[in-house]
Amino acid sequence: MKNELIIPINQLTSIIKSALVKSNVSEINAQFVAEALVKAEIDGKVGHGISRVSSYADQAKKGKVNGQAIPSVKNTKPGVIAIDAGNGFAYPSIHKLLSLLPEVALSQGIAMGGIYKSHHFGVAGHIVEKAAEKGMISILFGNTPSAIAPWRGNKALFGTNPIAFGAPTQDGKHLIIDLAVSKVARGKILKASQNNEKIPIGWALDKEGNNTDRPEDALNGTMLPFGGVKGSALALMIELLSAAVTGANFAYEADSFLDSKGNPPNVGQLMIMISPDAINSKEGFFIRMEEMIKSILSQENVYLPGSRRFKLRENASKTGVLVSAKVIEEIKII
Repeated sequence: MKNELIIPINQLTSIIKSALVKSNVSEINAQFVAEALVKAEIDGKVGHGISRVSSYADQAKKGKVNGQAIPSVKNTKPGVIAIDAGNGFAYPSIHKLLSLLPEVALSQGIAMGGIYKSHHFGVAGHIVEKAAEKGMISILFGNTPSAIAPWRGNKALFGTNPIAFGAPTQDGKHLIIDLAVSKVARGKILKASQNNEKIPIGWALDKEGNNTDRPEDALNGTMLPFGGVKGSALALMIELLSAAVTGANFAYEADSFLDSKGNPPNVGQLMIMISPDAINSKEGFFIRMEEMIKSILSQENVYLPGSRRFKLRENASKTGVLVSAKVIEEIKII
C-alpha cells in the first residue's frame, strides 16, 4: 500500500461522514464535522484534520460525545447569545452561532457569543474566517483539556487554548490570524504519535518535567507555552474567558479530546464579533485595512498571516487532498 493517497474533496468528506454516521452521529452533525476536518486537512492543519476521525467515532459510540445533540440557544442579555452544545461536537454549535451573531453585531455594533458543554472545535481560524465572510471582525477564544503548566509549575492546568482574529477585506482574501498558546498545536504531537515519529526537543516535557522527543511522553506530560511567561499568562486569560464566562469546565476539569475515556469534556468557546461600522464608517474601515496590508506587503520577504491557505485550497480543488493511506484505512473499517 502506498503511504499517501490523493482523494477528491467530496469523496473524502463522504468517507468521513459515513464513518461518523455508523458511529451514532446524526446525518447533519456528521456533515458539519466531516466538512471541518477535511477543510483542516486541506489547509495543512493536519492535527485538526482526518487524524481525528477514529477518536471522534469512538467517543460517539461510547457516549463521551453526544452525536445526536442539537444545540440549544439562549439570549441571556442584549447583545449576547449563549449556546448549550449538549455535550455534542462543537461544529454544529459554531454553525448556529455564526448564523445568529452577525445580525446582533450589525444592530448593536458589537456582540458576544458563548458555547458551553462543548468539545474540540478544530481550526479556530476557519471560524473567524466565516465571520469575515459575513462582513464581521471577530475574536475567538477556546479552552482545551489541560496541557500546559503555569509558568515554572509542574502540573498542567491550562489548555493549549487557541485564539483567532479575523477581519474582512474587500477583495475577499480576509485577514486571518490563528494561534495556540503552546509552541505547537497538540494535534501535531498526536499526528507524530500515530505516525511513530519523534518530535523536536523544546515542544514539550514528559510527566517528570524533562525535555522529550517522544510524542507519547509529551501527551502524558506538559506542552511548553510560546513566549515563556507571556504565553502562560495568555493561556490563563483565555481559560477565564472561555470557561469562567461561559460556565464550562476549566482545562484541568476536562477529560481528553483524544480518547473515549472519562466524561464529556464540557469545554467552552467565546466569540466577540464587531461590525466594521461600529465607530468608523464601513468604507473608512476598509480603506484603513487596505493601507495596512499594502504597508506590510511593501516589504521584502513578508507575507500576511494565513495567506498560505489560498494556494492550498486551489490545489485541493483541482487535484484532491493528499492524505495518509493508513488513516484512510482506519476510517473505512470504523
